[in-house]
Amino acid sequence: MTDETTPRPGRRRTTELAMLLLALAVFVVGLCLTGLELHGRLPDVLWLFTAVLSGGGLAVHVALRFLAPWADPLLLPLAVLLNGIGLTVIWGLHAEAGDSAAVALRQLLWTGLGLLSCLATLLLVRRPQRLQRYPYVSALAGLALLAAPVLPVIGLDQYGARRWLSFGEFTVQPSEFAKIPLVVFLAAYLGVKRDALALAASQITVRGVKVFSVPRMRDMGPMTAAWSVAILILVGTRDLGTSLLLFTLFLAMLYTATQRKSWVGIGLAMFLVGAYAAYLLFWHIRQRVAIWLHAFSPDVYHARQGSAQVVDGLFALADGGLFGTGFGEGRAASLFAADSDLIVVSLGEKFGLAGVAAVLMATLLLVERAFRTALSARETFVKLMTTGLAFLWAFQVFVVVGGVTRLIPLSGMTTPLLAVGGSSLVTSWITVGLWLRVSSEVRRAAVPPGSDGTATVELPRVVVSGASARAVAASRTSTARE
Repeated sequence: MTDETTPRPGRRRTTELAMLLLALAVFVVGLCLTGLELHGRLPDVLWLFTAVLSGGGLAVHVALRFLAPWADPLLLPLAVLLNGIGLTVIWGLHAEAGDSAAVALRQLLWTGLGLLSCLATLLLVRRPQRLQRYPYVSALAGLALLAAPVLPVIGLDQYGARRWLSFGEFTVQPSEFAKIPLVVFLAAYLGVKRDALALAASQITVRGVKVFSVPRMRDMGPMTAAWSVAILILVGTRDLGTSLLLFTLFLAMLYTATQRKSWVGIGLAMFLVGAYAAYLLFWHIRQRVAIWLHAFSPDVYHARQGSAQVVDGLFALADGGLFGTGFGEGRAASLFAADSDLIVVSLGEKFGLAGVAAVLMATLLLVERAFRTALSARETFVKLMTTGLAFLWAFQVFVVVGGVTRLIPLSGMTTPLLAVGGSSLVTSWITVGLWLRVSSEVRRAAVPPGSDGTATVELPRVVVSGASARAVAASRTSTARE
């Protein structure tokens, strides 16, 4: 008998369609209001932007009906909503500054490519657990992408870090694409080794009370290797943000796999040692720490690559107040990297605290749905991979928000789906595609057989001997008489 309380695939997709249309409506209304505030008329790019984002979002929705009918209905609408808000803010900032729409149109192009990448992920990754078959190929691909900016000629050195590849007018940040294969490698490796890593430890006790667990030295290999790679990347590319992100990712996935806090404590201690060494070696890291600690000092503010960006961003956030200044007023459009590193500052000035809170809540809900999918997964590899991708997303947002508010030093990371940058946008949509595929597989497996009204599971017929058959028949007859 079908369980009427179990949501069917059709119901999930209908709910998803309704929320997707609402997200697109928010985007269209926001873009129209931005054009009216700036020019007193609807934006010239309204129909093009609406066609690309709506067409791509609806195409992914239709594909989900056939390829992943059990996927979480919240993931796609939330991703489209965040992408639409990012497009609106980017276009509004450049229109307010009097620039051409070239940057916004380029971001729209990357949006289309990102949605196509999401579709390709749904088509190619039919069984997420199969990604664990080639862990070392994934590791090699990730490390090659991380090391690519060190190459001469095409490697681009900007803002004190070397993390871009330059191809004429286009630049690519390969470290963004490296995150996914590295997560796949860590999930596959830790899925196999987690028992050994969880059990292999020496207990430090004081008067019979366990104080700390120390892993055996021969089991420290993965930790030491991850620490060494993170520091080598930092030395080669002078990119503190990527190094911090990769190492914290490793610690988060290691803790998920082993549930041992001692590994995390040892890992953090190792990274602090490496970070302090980098602070002594590299000028730009010392400068960022000085900006963090002494942002309002005149010497730091007026210095080359000083704290002017951070301080002006704080004033822009304050100007936004509760409901924002709207476009056409404020200082965010004149700030350096207002559409990339400081996109949260631009959101705060234009939409106020209420707007930033709404965007952060949408991001939090998106990540929460990904973590919920990871908790429901049965395969260890799928659970670890989904957890790693969700942690990456959440940690990036934390670093960006913490940097612009001086909670932590500003590190120059991108905000997924919001900030300018094709590499980050395409990678974010690939991540959403993986979440959609995993959530469909997890939710389908959790539904009782036959409750979706599509198929039932037949138990195999058992053949018994004649004596056994007569015994069963006699038992049934005795039960009937009673």
